[in-house]
Amino acid sequence: MAIAAQRSGTGTAEYGIWRVIMASSVGTMIEWYDFYIFGSLAAILALKFYPPGHDTFALIAYLATFAVGFLVRPFGALFFGRIGDLVGRKYAFLVTLSLMGFSTFAIGLMPSYATAGWFSPVVLILIRVLQGLALGGEYGGAAVYVGEHVPDNKRGFYTSFIQITATLGLFVSLIVILITQNSMSKEDFAAYGWRIPFLISIVLVVISLYIRLKMKESPIFAQLKSTGMTSAQPLKDAFTKWPNLKLVLISLFGATAGQGVVWYTGQFYALFYMQTVLKVNVKTANIVVAVALLLGMPFFTVVGALSDRIGRKKLMMTGCLLAVLTYIPIYHAMERAAGNNVVTVTHTRNKVTGAISLTAMTIDASGALVPAKEAANPNLPLLVLLIFVQVLYVCLVYGPIAAYLIEAFPAKIRYTSVSLPYHIGNGVFGGLLPLIGLSSVAATGNIYAGLYYPMIVAGMTFIVGSIFLKETHHNVIWSEAGAGGPTPIGE
Repeated sequence: MAIAAQRSGTGTAEYGIWRVIMASSVGTMIEWYDFYIFGSLAAILALKFYPPGHDTFALIAYLATFAVGFLVRPFGALFFGRIGDLVGRKYAFLVTLSLMGFSTFAIGLMPSYATAGWFSPVVLILIRVLQGLALGGEYGGAAVYVGEHVPDNKRGFYTSFIQITATLGLFVSLIVILITQNSMSKEDFAAYGWRIPFLISIVLVVISLYIRLKMKESPIFAQLKSTGMTSAQPLKDAFTKWPNLKLVLISLFGATAGQGVVWYTGQFYALFYMQTVLKVNVKTANIVVAVALLLGMPFFTVVGALSDRIGRKKLMMTGCLLAVLTYIPIYHAMERAAGNNVVTVTHTRNKVTGAISLTAMTIDASGALVPAKEAANPNLPLLVLLIFVQVLYVCLVYGPIAAYLIEAFPAKIRYTSVSLPYHIGNGVFGGLLPLIGLSSVAATGNIYAGLYYPMIVAGMTFIVGSIFLKETHHNVIWSEAGAGGPTPIGE
């Protein structure tokens, strides 16, 4: 009946594309929010969940726990991708939203190390694993669900709203943390206020679950399932048959790996660089990044719509190339904008834990190296502009990528095939960037050494993608539903 309504044009009011986008993007935004508040509160939570007296060890251990959530994302992609290709897109991302939401809520209830000892960090790692698995399944489901509802000639535009959710989730996490911090004393926030951003997410999760429960299955998948055209072994079909495996590898090294590092450099690494290396006040740095993200978010849809006209590949390769060519000048400009003349860093190693801590260094009037003070009068408009430029690079590589991945793979194994390269590119190549960046800066003393890793990966993606990536924006995925099958909403 739903298909008949769509084909006659009467289904749009009942089951319009904006309702599909809202149901998918709100849930995905909440999952990103849940995932990122963990990283945004690293400095405070490290001291809550790990042994006291070794602050640097606690921070490194906490960041490693944060990285675990990224490393397990490909496994979540495989697990939930298989479910999505066997049972359905809707069922898979209902499960992922529930798993993420209640895991995040649980962090807000967790006892600290002082209360529960080693039980606390062990359970925290387990929760982090569940979050990573959930996010590994969520994005692919949401992107495919939207992509399989919309017209072929507008897929870049409509799926770009899913692409906004990752940046929007980070933006909302920063805003909620800033509001919570400013509504109480520093001591109260450290004592119990940090729990609030975790606990309030449950309200949004319940609302999103209610919306998603009312949605129907993707029309393309429903048609394939009703005609017996789905895959009985999606993992085997996706990764043991060379034509599809080749597509997965090209998508990983020629698209998502570079996209992942550009995304994390322009948002996470920029924040880390300001706070840790340039000694910009933590709250001020959060505000700078939040403003830049707010200004940049509309450009995801601009780039998505543009990709419907000129293609996905050109835009993604342009973003990677610009990152390689301009990151060093941009970060030099950020150092000048901070205004405290940081020239290098020194590091100390804890004799007990082996953990490394950084100290930003400047040159005093006598020409001696001394620890840099907090930036007294940074040029905030210039810092916002420089991060906004990096967010534009993110828009170029990230805005079209959902549409590309959906169009590159056949419907019967689409959820599985889309999710794995995406989450290896973002979860592994991108997710490890803060840790690799910190280690590179510490090892060399060069405050720009953390940029070499994303520049190398983005350069690799530009070369591989330019040679092997095929343009997909003319692909007609609705033909897979067969003659007489459903028509996309909006047609």
